[in-house]
Amino acid sequence: MKAFFQVQDVATVHALAGQLAPLPPEKVPLDLALGRALAHPLTAPSDLPGFTRATMDGYAVRAMDTFGAGESSPGYLEIVGEVRMGQAPAFSVGPGQCARIGTGGMLPAGSDAVVMVEHTRLLDDTSLEVATSVAPGGNTLGPTDDAAQGQELLPQGQCLRPQDLGLLAALGREMVSVTRRPRVGIVSTGDEVVPVSASPAPGQVRDVNTHTLAAQVVRAGGEPFPLGLVPDNAQALKEATARSLESCDLTLLSGGSSVGVRDFTSEVFLSFPGAELLVHGVAVSPGKPFLWVRTPAGHLLGLPGQVASCLVAFYLLVEPILERLQGRPALPFARFARLPAVLTRNIPSAPGREEYLRVALSQEGGQWLAQPLFGKSGLLTTMIQGQGLVRVPKDCEGLDAAEAVEVLLFPN
Repeated sequence: MKAFFQVQDVATVHALAGQLAPLPPEKVPLDLALGRALAHPLTAPSDLPGFTRATMDGYAVRAMDTFGAGESSPGYLEIVGEVRMGQAPAFSVGPGQCARIGTGGMLPAGSDAVVMVEHTRLLDDTSLEVATSVAPGGNTLGPTDDAAQGQELLPQGQCLRPQDLGLLAALGREMVSVTRRPRVGIVSTGDEVVPVSASPAPGQVRDVNTHTLAAQVVRAGGEPFPLGLVPDNAQALKEATARSLESCDLTLLSGGSSVGVRDFTSEVFLSFPGAELLVHGVAVSPGKPFLWVRTPAGHLLGLPGQVASCLVAFYLLVEPILERLQGRPALPFARFARLPAVLTRNIPSAPGREEYLRVALSQEGGQWLAQPLFGKSGLLTTMIQGQGLVRVPKDCEGLDAAEAVEVLLFPN
């Protein structure tokens, strides 16, 4: 039997992923940057908002002129002007004076606070009664309250959110430098696998992995390129892999990466010029038959064929690679929220390997309960019935009922 499973631990795989260089940057229009990874740290080119502005409708005042004012002993100020929106005031506010101002307006020189209109009473066109005091800076934003020139606002690798795009807009960035999306070729192998549109004959199954992997790639920030079904044939597999290497940064091949007489994956991957074997088996369940070969043209990854194993192996072993290629730390389960819970029953496990078990969640007495879902790796329904995964460390013999655990919640 040929040598296989020079098993490494999960941390070693993540360390290898952490050594990868991010993909090159590209510029995209601001409105197309949602979800993209920032290629460089974003620093403020200038102060933001750059001037003192009102956060309430009211009157721009000198705060000291309102000290001691209240309902029973109001203060009185002279109105000397009105701030026009979008314009710098051409007048200033002196002692005992104020100016009308709307939310977002620029405070006139001499003023340092805004009294809300609700706390004032207009006596005539130029006289205002003030029924409250206000501190310096009250109801205003200062010139650097949002950002100071040179301040780092977003780190490299930031997955841009709507609020991040708003910040970029405020800074005048019409084009955004983002990391190029990783291009991921997807190949499903197996003589028994048929297209989704086919009616499977006895012994055949529809192609599930292509579609689940493509969705996972999109969620991880990549661009999937399904390359079709490949039979258990070395030449066909090599041709599909070569097509992927022509245009993709990664190739995901599900099936054909475990021990068996029809396993051609490692031989095919290593047949490409400059190919280097990085990982040939991982001490984890599910996901042990993970294969990683690096070539000058791209990375070749072999994943388990069983659907649940394939899904978990992607989150645990492939996602860190995609994260790093986008300039972020090589972390697994990057888009999983964490939830503290208590196990409802024992989880047995074999020492020497990490294990990720699917769990269903329920609440009782304000506490989350995690019910283990034991099932074979070919079952997709356990991934659907469960809401997340519980990790069993490699150096323990399992987890006990009533033990506190952290549940990795499947992304919505």
